[in-house]
Amino acid sequence: MSSDASPRPLSVRERRRFQAKLVFLAAGTASFLLSVGLWFLGDDRETAIFVGLWVPSLFALGALVASPERDAS
Repeated sequence: MSSDASPRPLSVRERRRFQAKLVFLAAGTASFLLSVGLWFLGDDRETAIFVGLWVPSLFALGALVASPERDAS
């Protein structure tokens, strides 16, 4: 028995959802790195904490935006 193990192509909606996840992941990671840089290299630690608070907000927004829509039934 030979099974075809190739993955099925993604639909347009799945591809957009995946791209949205990547955008928010990149934004959250950039925010984290900026926050760490400000903390160790900058003089204003309050700004570093403020920027660090963006990370969970960006990840939560990404989860909300990239979540599959519920069927109205």
